[in-house]
Amino acid sequence: MVDQDPLRWIKASRSYAHGECVELARDREIIRLRDSKNPDVHLHFPRAEVAAFIDRAQRGELDDLLG
Repeated sequence: MVDQDPLRWIKASRSYAHGECVELARDREIIRLRDSKNPDVHLHFPRAEVAAFIDRAQRGELDDLLG
């Protein structure tokens, strides 16, 4: 079966090899997010919101979520 999805999905280089990963794709002015185990379900976020989330994560403001 050929993948008909025109989006270029990316995932973290540290993703689990057995399919437990989150994938992201740019679609014009939104970022789509999906679970690789359920690729037909997408969440949609404005690019600005994703940029703000990444900025906060890089500054360590979300580290307490992992503890």
